[in-house]
Amino acid sequence: MEELSSDFIKGEQCLDCDRWESDYEWKGVLRQNESLYQYNDFLKEYLARYKYRGDYVLAKSFAHTLKKYIEKSEIDIVIPIPLSDERLYERGFNQSTALLEEAEVRPSCLLTRFHSEKQSMKTRKERLQQEQVFQLGEVDVKGKSILLFDDIYTTGTTLRQAAKLLKEAGAAEVSSLTLARG
Repeated sequence: MEELSSDFIKGEQCLDCDRWESDYEWKGVLRQNESLYQYNDFLKEYLARYKYRGDYVLAKSFAHTLKKYIEKSEIDIVIPIPLSDERLYERGFNQSTALLEEAEVRPSCLLTRFHSEKQSMKTRKERLQQEQVFQLGEVDVKGKSILLFDDIYTTGTTLRQAAKLLKEAGAAEVSSLTLARG
């Protein structure tokens, strides 16, 4: 795990989580997020090749670390953050699902996503103010411990929206893992 600088930590958590937890609407929705790497220029280019230019084989680079992390976690279900049907058609694959599959982790694709403007095109403020973009199918998550997985943590909005939906459906606990933190 990439360690955050002490400048970005308040007490036991990062400043971003502290900010989310101080908002009544989002308090307790996501137990924690862990990121395997810091999102730097190298990783930005690497993930762009993987995600946007379809260099699918690059997912293998993270398989061992991802598998090791998930194996030591006490979770019932691993859910990759989904793409909308339109975005999936554009890319040809879901980068989060593919990363899990390369790590020999069986993803549970229980969420669907409504189509919206690309997250990378939105400002932080626009991301924080967006409406719920996920829908949960007819599945029972009551009492389950769930791990959400995504490639990049930027503002935390995507993960928290998914976590909120799962908590409202009765999940006991939702945490998240991202490959990188921006």
